[in-house]
Amino acid sequence: MTFDMKQALQIWGGLECTCNRVGDEYFDQAARSGHEQRGDDPARIAALGITRLRFPILWEKTAPGSLHDADWSWPDRQLPALREAGVEVIAGLVHHGSGPAHTSLLDADFGDKLAAYAGAVAARYPWIDAWTPVNEPLTTARFSGLYGLWYPHARTDAAFVTALLNQCRGIVLSMAAIRAVNPRARLVQTDDLGKTWGTSTMAATIKFYNERRWLGWDLLCGRVDQQHRLWRYLMKSGAKPADVLWFAEHPCPPDIIGVNYYVTSERWLDHRLERFPQHTSGVIAGRPCIDIEAARAMPRPIGGAAPLLLEAWQRYGLPLAVTEAHIDAGREDQLRWFMEVWRAAGDARAAGADVRAVTAWSLFGAFDWNSLVTRSVGYYESGVFDIRGGAPRPTALAALLRQLARGEQVTHPAAQGPGWWRRDVRLAGVSARRRPNPQPSLHDPLPPQALQLLRNRVPEPPLPVAPILISGASGTLGRAFARICAQRHLPFVLLARADMDITDAGSVERALERFQPWAVINASGYVRVDAAEHDAERCFRENTIGPAVLAAACARHGVHLTTFSSDMVFDGRRDDAYLEDDDVSPINVYGRSKAEGENAVLGRLPGALVVRTSSFFGPWDRYNFVTQALDALEQGRRFTAPHDIVMSPTYVPDLVDTCLNLIIDGESGLWHLTNGDAVSWIDLARRAASTAELDPAALVANHSSECSHVAARPLNSTLQSSRGILMPNLQHAMDRFVAQRGEAPAW
Repeated sequence: MTFDMKQALQIWGGLECTCNRVGDEYFDQAARSGHEQRGDDPARIAALGITRLRFPILWEKTAPGSLHDADWSWPDRQLPALREAGVEVIAGLVHHGSGPAHTSLLDADFGDKLAAYAGAVAARYPWIDAWTPVNEPLTTARFSGLYGLWYPHARTDAAFVTALLNQCRGIVLSMAAIRAVNPRARLVQTDDLGKTWGTSTMAATIKFYNERRWLGWDLLCGRVDQQHRLWRYLMKSGAKPADVLWFAEHPCPPDIIGVNYYVTSERWLDHRLERFPQHTSGVIAGRPCIDIEAARAMPRPIGGAAPLLLEAWQRYGLPLAVTEAHIDAGREDQLRWFMEVWRAAGDARAAGADVRAVTAWSLFGAFDWNSLVTRSVGYYESGVFDIRGGAPRPTALAALLRQLARGEQVTHPAAQGPGWWRRDVRLAGVSARRRPNPQPSLHDPLPPQALQLLRNRVPEPPLPVAPILISGASGTLGRAFARICAQRHLPFVLLARADMDITDAGSVERALERFQPWAVINASGYVRVDAAEHDAERCFRENTIGPAVLAAACARHGVHLTTFSSDMVFDGRRDDAYLEDDDVSPINVYGRSKAEGENAVLGRLPGALVVRTSSFFGPWDRYNFVTQALDALEQGRRFTAPHDIVMSPTYVPDLVDTCLNLIIDGESGLWHLTNGDAVSWIDLARRAASTAELDPAALVANHSSECSHVAARPLNSTLQSSRGILMPNLQHAMDRFVAQRGEAPAW
């Protein structure tokens, strides 16, 4: 594992592989992502340009009983494939775990047992030269011993200290066992490196937290003795002097300090509870206070990873790598976050720090980290790949990594601009009149020359950012796209028919020439299903000819196109849901116009994204079915809806967010996007009433034959997707609709 500082910054990769325990249940990320079942992932990873992969050979999974009964089948399959693909590994043995059921972080023999396992792994794979026996020992000790979130669910400083000492001892003993097999083995020791900021009232706690964050690395480096700033804390928390001084006698400094950095890593502590959302309040050291991401509280944005990397370099003088960089956000902010960390690593190198690599974490996404993996509800955040369609689908992050690995400039328009953590939207929920005091200075812990470099750094000139062109300024969908593009800081131009008539090739050409977009979203079209029966010419002009004109123009200009189709391309005669590759058979004029529009678009532009969706409802217009049903109930009026027509409702904000992610990813072809559940119209009204806590007595079910429909309707137009279920379920959407209902109209 050799490096030269003259070498370019490397791209590493990581699999979210947490195998934490809550009660008697193990939360196994690698199994949930499907990585364990896919034999082609090594080639997929290598194609990104990744040189090293943080690879889990987890103790809890491989040898849950005795070493004699260990199951090596999975690493036996994957590790040779990675070697053949040219990807070296950093082997991880415990990742936010507590070991097999026969031990725990509070077990005095935890370290010896882990070392025995580490020796067995090294003997089986003697060619592995980089190891992380325990990931984030300090963070895991906090979650398991101080906060009670993970097993063994303790909430005391004594348990925290015991868990940390046991894990660090396990690291030292494991590396000794590994080096007995491979003397060249290197320790890549990871932990979350954040920083705590806050008000002067919280100064004592802030000072303690900012010292505690180094404790794991300090122990491994043999730096903790009676003069250490936290010696009294360790003794007060029940640590035995001999157990702490053991590390000074058996130092095992990391060969590389692995810095895991998230937007949640830097915290703000504030005693003024009234200025912040209620859910951020708690009690620290007996004092009620706020503990919130610093990005959401500081008047000026956080300093980012560069100052923290320089702090670590100044403290230890050891090589560094960012070993986790990931954010759960819209795709553009995922791109922006990785690029910000990448540039920060470059800045730290320029200031003299030996930074070797930046790691794209959660290659295949992660589950339920919004609850710190304490619940299993299926909340998924995609990463470099999205696994919700079965086979991993590369996202825009995959293309970004390939560009960086080749030393190319990142050119995706969505990657340009500041992420949410650098815009005013980050302060949502903080009192605008009484925000916290300005952030403390960053200069104290930094070498003067490094501070001067950061101050004098000339930012790279921003690339010209092309907009997204959105047609349909008068419609619900077009306005929703404009609203959410603005929220997500994606430059856009919203056009009315007078600005761009999609049925007029000249008008389209002029708009593309004028605005030079990188993507076009066709949110216009004819939507009156019954009127179309007597207005077929106009319906086909707007739903078939117009999209075809757009597709031809976008093909000429090399511009991505998204357009929308409908569930009414199907006849509704089947009992189950329709998938993307099912044959269309429309039974009304509107459905035929949409079906022919799909063929016209994809025939002219195979790279276009054609989204079939259904039955919009959203918080920003007064004319959708759900809003009308709730309005009627609130006004004491009777509301009638059919019970025999079944469809898949679609929450407009979810549709727009999902489409924007797919557009940024450059996706193409047919996609079915709805909120999933199949319900009749009357059942949709009942669900809305229940969610809004309204009496449903005035809701009346009728038969579709009693409705005043002119056009035939498919009795079952439920949509499901074979390409991936990307949107939340209907109840989740309905909860948010009721909470947001009545917001200002979209755009």
